[in-house]
Amino acid sequence: MDNKVPQRLMSQINSFIIGKEDVVESILICLLAGGHVLLEDVPGVGKTTLAKVLAGCVGGDFGRIQFTPDTLPTDVTGLSVYNAKTGEFEFHTGAIMQNILLADEINRTSPKTQSALLEAMAEGQVTVDGNRYPLKDPFMVIATQNPIEFLGTYPLPEASLDRFMMRLSIGYPEKDAEITLTRYALEGKTPDQITPVCSLSDICEMRKEVASVSVSDKLLAYIRDIIELTRKEEAFVMGASPRATIFLASAARACAYLQGRDFVKPDDVKAVCVNTLHHRLTLTSQARIRKADIDSTLRNLMLKAKVPME
Repeated sequence: MDNKVPQRLMSQINSFIIGKEDVVESILICLLAGGHVLLEDVPGVGKTTLAKVLAGCVGGDFGRIQFTPDTLPTDVTGLSVYNAKTGEFEFHTGAIMQNILLADEINRTSPKTQSALLEAMAEGQVTVDGNRYPLKDPFMVIATQNPIEFLGTYPLPEASLDRFMMRLSIGYPEKDAEITLTRYALEGKTPDQITPVCSLSDICEMRKEVASVSVSDKLLAYIRDIIELTRKEEAFVMGASPRATIFLASAARACAYLQGRDFVKPDDVKAVCVNTLHHRLTLTSQARIRKADIDSTLRNLMLKAKVPME
């Protein structure tokens, strides 16, 4: 694979998502590592646009499901419908049968509907009436949620949060970036006009190349040390899971790949650590009283972990 393809991909996305290069890079890291992303932010900052632009740049199918309190699990996975003419049940696909699925405002729907995504995110398939249906390859969920203090929200349980490789926040744009975005809107520049930079087969090939990026035993021990420190940290209710260890190593490999290397450095782990672990950790009541911060605590823990010699 041409090592310039990831850079062209980032450049194309950045031409629509102005001034958010770090978010775009993190999204690509998750895509190439086979992970899913949770975007938590206030409405109107470009979460849907980001998902559409990503799908357009890779030439993939894009689907969007707006979660509401009355959304059913079958709206996500699909359902079997009886055909009176043939006398058989036919499977009608749900919104999840896409390459890039935007699960919009996922915390506005019930826990039962939220859980409909779990099998798809973990195993790349859905099971309906005992029958398994594979999802498209590649497949990625980009879920959005409003801040918990907003009305009409159902907090995602830990089991659901743990399925996401990263939690990201786009945030408000800088002054010049917002003026440019407004100009694009007035001129009618939309994600529908985007030109694909690569194909879905290119993404699958890049995923294979990411999977071949070398991670030394010393680097794995370093990652494990960081995870262990979260489990011992008194400010957290509980530490990160073994799945977090795997996701952190996978994200670090994709980060190294985007830098043009075939091996992981400690800096790659540091670059993805906070976004990968933040949503898996909860502060204790005492820590909240002290006004502790998850991100700052994580950065302090990384300083405590022994960095392996390169």
